[in-house]
Formats: sequence, structure tokens, C-alpha cells
Amino acid sequence: MTGPRQACGRRSARRWTLLPGFVVLGALFLPPSTAGPTIKDETFITAETGGLLHIEAGECFTDPAYSPEAAEVIVLYTACKEQAANQSYGFVHAPDGDWDPAALTTFARESCRRGFDSNWSGESASGLDFYPVMPTRRTWADGDRDVMCVVYSPEGSMNGSALPLAGW
Repeated sequence: MTGPRQACGRRSARRWTLLPGFVVLGALFLPPSTAGPTIKDETFITAETGGLLHIEAGECFTDPAYSPEAAEVIVLYTACKEQAANQSYGFVHAPDGDWDPAALTTFARESCRRGFDSNWSGESASGLDFYPVMPTRRTWADGDRDVMCVVYSPEGSMNGSALPLAGW
């Protein structure tokens, strides 16, 4: 037979056991953190991200988000003047060969870096960064060798096209 003291001890222990669950549940209702800039890399978007194949060089698009209509994560074309999150600034073709993610990542980062540096230097590069969108193992097996180079602002949406005006 348990006395009042033992039953109370079990109830108290049960309360402490439930506390972490309440903390996690409460955290779901907190606003998202705006602690710093967004860093995008070669894993942010891949060649399999829905909507990406509709984006051409110079065009702007959204960050990936789930679309109930498409039932998948997609990016959408957005006019650059509508404060887009990303802008494609070119494509490079990776050399044929066996699927080698490390070599492909090196090739993509170096190639997109050269394109970024040739488009933006000094003050014009301030507040901008880039990332490559690479083929996946599956798209590579289907013959995809194209890497899309994308410019973005780590601080948020861009105000218009980030591409420099040629000849102006």
C-alpha cells in the first residue's frame, strides 16, 4: 500500500517528465528567428527541385517552398523587380565522367565563383553572394551536366536585378 507521500512523489515526477514536451510544444508558437543572414550553398536547391527547369539565365525566382497544388517543394519564377530571393546569372557545363559529388561540388563552386567575380567586384559585390545549383545522382545518370549559378542577398530579398548593366 502506498501512502500519500509516495503518490505525491509519483505525480511530481510525472510533471517533470512532461515538462520537456511542453517546452518543445511552446517553441512551435514562437516567431522564427531573424538572428542573421541566410547562407545558401550547393545543397540549398538541386536540379530536382520543382520549377527550376523553367528558370533561365538572368531570371529571378523564389526560395523553395512546399506547394499544395504541386504536392512538392518548388521554386517559382518571380520578376526581379518584385524583390526576388534569387537570380540565375549563368550556366556551366560539367565534364562527363562518373558521378563524383566532391569533384562536382569543387567544379561548380569554382566555376560559379569565376562568373560571380566577373560580374560583381568591389562595391557592386557588397551584400551579394552566390551558390551553385547542381545535378543530383539521378539527374547525372540521365545525362544532366548543367550547373546553374545563382546570386542572392544573404540579408533578404533583392531590390531588382542584381546583374550589372552591360554597356551602360
